[in-house]
Amino acid sequence: MKSFRQFMLEVYDPEIQGRSQITKQGEGGRIGRKRKQTDAEKKRVKAIGGGKTAPAKTYKDKSDIGVPNRKRSPAGRQQQPTQDKGVKLSAREQQRKAALERRAAKKGAKSKTADELLAKKAKKTVDPNYKPVKASGLTHRERLNKVKKGEKALRDLRLKATGKTKESELKHPVTQKEVSRRKKKAQSNT
Repeated sequence: MKSFRQFMLEVYDPEIQGRSQITKQGEGGRIGRKRKQTDAEKKRVKAIGGGKTAPAKTYKDKSDIGVPNRKRSPAGRQQQPTQDKGVKLSAREQQRKAALERRAAKKGAKSKTADELLAKKAKKTVDPNYKPVKASGLTHRERLNKVKKGEKALRDLRLKATGKTKESELKHPVTQKEVSRRKKKAQSNT
């Protein structure tokens, strides 16, 4: 049997360390390698203006870098809700339900095992015909300008149709500018 001193010498022997399966820490204190995506791999995009998009600049490093993953529970179970969502039973109804379950169990009806009760919830599937909405590529300011142009065009059409000259003469405002003006006016009157 080896003494503690011999064991420590073997553990810290560079030759044995080179053959061991212990890997070096990755960049930034990571346990494994850095798996940052290249610009070509990135799926997140941002609007750069003029109807164009580009990959999002950077992904932030997670705060728990260097901490090994830990499972939430030993068997990989996830606690399930005890009641249906939105259904609340009174105390009397709960007692009745429990009594019925006990009677069913005595008669030999199959009840769910702990594994079945605590099994992880099934993931929701996405409709195969789903197509994500294509990003416009417009920046926030460009989108606001487009909305303003549309509001002004609609205002002009309504003024022409009603024969009035100002938006303030209309019963219902069209542009956000007029809406906010009327709100401010109403607040000052009260």
